Amino acid sequence: MYRQLVSKGRLAVCLIALALLLFLPFKQAAYAHAYSASYATLDLTQSQTRLTFAIDELSVIELAGGDTDNNKMLDQAEFEGIRDKFADVIKPQLTLKIGGQIQAMQQIQSIVLDREGDASKVLLTAIYPPVLASQNISLKDTLYQNDTKTNYVNLLTIHYGTQSSTAALSAENRSWAMQLTDADFAKLPPDLQSMPAAASQKDSSAKDAGKTVDSEVETDAISGWYSFFMLGIHHILGGYDHLLFLFSLLIARQTYKQYATMITAFTIAHSLTLTLTVLNIIAVPPSIVEPLIALSICYVAIDNMVRKSVSYRWLLTFLFGLIHGMGFADILKGMNIPKTELATDLISFNLGIETVQLIIVAIFIPLLYMMHRVKYARKIVISGSALALLLGGIWLVERVFET
Repeated sequence: MYRQLVSKGRLAVCLIALALLLFLPFKQAAYAHAYSASYATLDLTQSQTRLTFAIDELSVIELAGGDTDNNKMLDQAEFEGIRDKFADVIKPQLTLKIGGQIQAMQQIQSIVLDREGDASKVLLTAIYPPVLASQNISLKDTLYQNDTKTNYVNLLTIHYGTQSSTAALSAENRSWAMQLTDADFAKLPPDLQSMPAAASQKDSSAKDAGKTVDSEVETDAISGWYSFFMLGIHHILGGYDHLLFLFSLLIARQTYKQYATMITAFTIAHSLTLTLTVLNIIAVPPSIVEPLIALSICYVAIDNMVRKSVSYRWLLTFLFGLIHGMGFADILKGMNIPKTELATDLISFNLGIETVQLIIVAIFIPLLYMMHRVKYARKIVISGSALALLLGGIWLVERVFET
């Protein structure tokens, strides 16, 4: 019986170590938020289709260079030097179709550097022909598609008539499509009846792009919320600092009740600040949030090392969860989500995050219970926490000096 217990304990230790290595790749450790974010807006009017594509400054440097002084920023002179190169990189990656026909990005209205401190972006505006009634319109984004080290997302907003809709193009879900019908025009006010619109926001996911969408079928509830749900999943999987914080919380010996209370507190806390940040009710800059996230990892790791048994961890988790929620919100803050879509998108994004967290907890807790039965369990906790402290400390120093 004892040998079986020890054997199970060793197996649990090996699986936990393997999971840690999978979730926390060392070569990506320095890039805890390795997200490249773009924000695309399609404005459909009776005279034209206008695409505005905004992407973060660091991504522009990765794609087109230009940072001659290596300060991770572009001044106006550096930007002017790579403006055409940037356009040449973006053109083949954004494919817009109208009526099934690819529309070339021939008329670029403007390419400007929008300087807003930490949130600096490059904005490209292109003009396409108008979308007529009974035509499809689709957009496919293949930027960074072959780059496995970069978590890329294009947060798309579509304005048509008096309505708006949203989609998150990320991972393998890189296409969006909408069907226009004659009936849609009759539903608009008289002064807008010559403007394209879409009945019930007929969005389609990547696998449906280019297909005809039945105007009687409500597909927006599937594609809209699902794209943000998947974004939440990919966001947490790419957030190695959040995963390391979760690992640090779980590895300390606790009861099932303590685990349940702690996870509930973390969920409530980060959901609260995620929502408040996206709604612009609170606004804490990344230069403060990111170092505090790294500090939270260090604090919990040290707590694991100095205390054999933890208590009231739910309170600590709640306080740090408020900070992590602001970090989760970064990806959505630059997107002007329409009020009609806001609740659905926020809930879906949060559910994606929670799904991954619950899966991790469901896998780890049984393994941790087996691990804590072995003789060297305390040493394993200290070793795992020391590793978390090391990585959290590296991120903390990097983020403090970056600011």
